[in-house]
Amino acid sequence: MSAALADFPVLTPVTDEDLALAARAVRVHVPEPWPHALLCRSEHVIYPCRLARWGHATLEAAGLSGDQLGDPA
Repeated sequence: MSAALADFPVLTPVTDEDLALAARAVRVHVPEPWPHALLCRSEHVIYPCRLARWGHATLEAAGLSGDQLGDPA
């Protein structure tokens, strides 16, 4: 896989800044149904996009899940 398409690295330990960015990525880069596939609402590429994958992986590395983030209100 080329470096341009590789996933973003998940750095451990996860810092508070990484956690905040990951939470935002998970909230913004969500799936949106289109007739031909699920696309990232933000990037319009096949979901999950690189930022969604990084966000979920970072939250998992911190011991959290997307469900634990609550409502983005």
